[in-house]
Amino acid sequence: MDWTKTLRFLKECNKFGDSLYRARNVKSLSSIWNRQRESVGYLLPRVLNDRFCNVRGFASESHGGFQLNRDYLVKLWDTDKKIESSRSKRRKVSRRRKEATADEQLSLQNAFGRWFSAAPQRIEKSEETVKPVLKQPPVSQSVEGSLKPKAPEEAQLAPLLARSNLLITRDIEWANLVFGFEQENRYAIVDVCYPQSPVGFIREQSNVLARQLLRTRRPFVATITDALGNELFQIRRPFWWITSSIYAEVNGKEIGVVHRQWHLWRRVYDLYLGNVQFALVENRGLWHWDFTLKDADGKVLAEINRDWRGFGFEVLFTDAGQYVIRFGAADPKSKMGAASSIEELDVSRPLTLSERAVVLALAVSLDNDYFSRHGGWYVNWMQVRWQLGRCAPLSADRIN
Repeated sequence: MDWTKTLRFLKECNKFGDSLYRARNVKSLSSIWNRQRESVGYLLPRVLNDRFCNVRGFASESHGGFQLNRDYLVKLWDTDKKIESSRSKRRKVSRRRKEATADEQLSLQNAFGRWFSAAPQRIEKSEETVKPVLKQPPVSQSVEGSLKPKAPEEAQLAPLLARSNLLITRDIEWANLVFGFEQENRYAIVDVCYPQSPVGFIREQSNVLARQLLRTRRPFVATITDALGNELFQIRRPFWWITSSIYAEVNGKEIGVVHRQWHLWRRVYDLYLGNVQFALVENRGLWHWDFTLKDADGKVLAEINRDWRGFGFEVLFTDAGQYVIRFGAADPKSKMGAASSIEELDVSRPLTLSERAVVLALAVSLDNDYFSRHGGWYVNWMQVRWQLGRCAPLSADRIN
């Protein structure tokens, strides 16, 4: 008997059995079978039957031994397909749950602070996660002619100021409303041609003690940003006693200033670009809320309108003002929907981007000079109760 050939046969059988036991799919089983069939043969010793006949829980036996046939491979393939299908379904369910959670969080942000918390405006969904993508609304006036930037500072202002009409809304200050605690002013800027989302924000930065003691005469610096939060320029308003001034600065460089002239009842402002005056505002005062900018020849350049927001907003409760800056006509392609019915302002010439930055500073100065309250709602409520008490009808006992 040739023991060398017998030992070699047994080693090949053990190697084949170990390979089948470690196999995970049909392809690996088939490759092992083709590789070992010549050295081992079609039949394996009975001693290997216990090691691999139950690899996937099923096998075929013939004449007391294990036999690897076509039916066995088909069963393995079918089992692998079922396992893979189950895993794919679980992955899809998990992905859908993540997307639903992200959509719920985004809807809550849009409902409670879409303008003043810089919430995302548009989203793009990918296969793995939902990531918010912020986008600046397009300009409503073409950047050509007088609006063409003449310096890098003006190119920085174009995404916000190359527009026909800007709606500036001041946020409600709840601490000032209820307790009389003066807060930093915040504004949202909207292009009326694209009212779905703001095009910029204004946020004041000032000292908390100065706000409580000096009120509207306090010094502050306000940062103007676009919808993405990128800083465009700043406006600086120093402390004033008789007449106020406000400066527009780009990258720390002063580009213009607005000086208020003292008058008993009129509201007069001079607007300068550098050292050259380019506009004058003369308002008749009292209940006249239209501030028209005119040049040296008396021609209209722009206009700022203070909107009436209702009795509750204006008289009893808040000082959340709303202003419209009108720079002229918009491009026809930008006037869609409700924006097509807006009456455009007829101007003698379009203002440059630097001049428009000074006009925006004037709107903030107007809000602080004439339309900001000094105290909380509780003061007005006590005054209303006192007036109602004085006007109450006399009782029957007092008449007798």
